[in-house]
Amino acid sequence: MPIKYEKHGEIATFTIENGSVNPLTPAMHLEMLEALRDFTRDRSIKVGILKGAGDRAFCAGDDVKTPRPPTSDEDRVLRHFFGPESDTDFNYPGFEREVLTLRRFKPIIGAVKGWCLGEGLFYLLHLTDIRVAGESAKFGFPEIAYEMAGASGFTRLYRHLPRTVAMKMLMTGDPIDAVEAARCNLVNDVVPDTQVLERAEQIAARISRHTALAIRLEMEAFVRGEDLDSNTAYAMADHLYRIQRMKYRDWAGAVEFESEGKK
Repeated sequence: MPIKYEKHGEIATFTIENGSVNPLTPAMHLEMLEALRDFTRDRSIKVGILKGAGDRAFCAGDDVKTPRPPTSDEDRVLRHFFGPESDTDFNYPGFEREVLTLRRFKPIIGAVKGWCLGEGLFYLLHLTDIRVAGESAKFGFPEIAYEMAGASGFTRLYRHLPRTVAMKMLMTGDPIDAVEAARCNLVNDVVPDTQVLERAEQIAARISRHTALAIRLEMEAFVRGEDLDSNTAYAMADHLYRIQRMKYRDWAGAVEFESEGKK
């Protein structure tokens, strides 16, 4: 399958695997959606890694060579508002919408080598929270050259990059390299290409030391808090924290009782 989904202990790996530059097809978007649904539901999995197969590209975007079935204007309007009619209905807009809007409270680490363009960069920005780039990595939105603008809104790029950097990328269509991406905090680490996956796995192992509940609630507090005012964000985090502590109520009470008995 072009989206390879594997589990090793408490870590899941998503691999975009489709030829030399790993372009995405409508069917692959459904495969990714199904893998993500399993990832979010499986309580034994704490963290994920998203990577591209091979060395040339993480993902070079949507596959423009994929045949698009002919559709009428009426069909396009209905598809825009209602989406695909079935799990075998592969066209655009399609399952990529559900991939990019899926609510997720488990962290995923991006491991990027080579080109990361267009829809591939959409995936990276939406589906990863920590990012490791190889020295060969390049990030860009070439869509403007093909009258397919809108990447800034789809990705909320202003949350990932300074305005001037984002605008230059978007308006010129030119990519930035790994060094520039690290300077702008688009990625966390830049390492030799041969060490990208190893570094991502090291970070995943560090995360998986913690309980699944603590990981989920910390991430939920962050993700939901991004769109809240400070007071509401505090209240929401407080609720999550108190609910979490109820799980350990018996343990905490025993410790308190033992401490009082020693006084």
